[in-house]
Amino acid sequence: MKILKDFFDLFYPKTCANCTTKLLQNEYVICTICRHDLPLTNFNSFTDNKVAKMFYGRVTIEKAYALLFFRKKGITQKLIHDLKYKGNEEIGILFGNWLGAFLAENSKFSNIDVIVPVPIHYKRRKKRGYNQVTKFGKRLSHHLKKPFIEDILIRKDATKTQTFKSRFERFSNQETQFLLTNKTFFKNKHILIIDDVVTTGATLEACAIALFKTEKIKISILTIAYTE
Repeated sequence: MKILKDFFDLFYPKTCANCTTKLLQNEYVICTICRHDLPLTNFNSFTDNKVAKMFYGRVTIEKAYALLFFRKKGITQKLIHDLKYKGNEEIGILFGNWLGAFLAENSKFSNIDVIVPVPIHYKRRKKRGYNQVTKFGKRLSHHLKKPFIEDILIRKDATKTQTFKSRFERFSNQETQFLLTNKTFFKNKHILIIDDVVTTGATLEACAIALFKTEKIKISILTIAYTE
């Protein structure tokens, strides 16, 4: 099997998802140089940072965190785009392992009970073939030893892109898009909602509002990136 793998790698070498240089044996998804160029947020607090502050006065969040800054035409944008639209789910695995190991070590989310992804509509999932945060979430689940559940919170309508809409317009479009298939399943639980990027927070806010229809729950938020 190793001979076959070496033969395959010789003619179809794996390349960096950002700069396309050939990956070395100990590199995964991105090369070491590009990994060092990633714009880490380095948020020291999980309750007092730009992501957490985004939800002040909107919805009650216990903790919030994002690993990277998302900047136009930057490396994060390239990676998220490839994860979301080009089928490179290994990017989700990379960041799931990265954040999962980090969070397991510092125990900041040790009191969560379940991990829930921001859902995509089944028509969009069928067309794309996957939810871009599923493998990210499954790796988090592995490291944090908490269940990953993606069939309780669902999106009931397939919405058009929100890119050029204001926060109010985004929220108006999102607030009725999510529902629970079981309103008691998460009772008394601390839910970690995950997504790829948080921009205005409207989608995550709408998810939280839908989840708060369950009694006695807490919500925290985790994303790969935060848009400055």
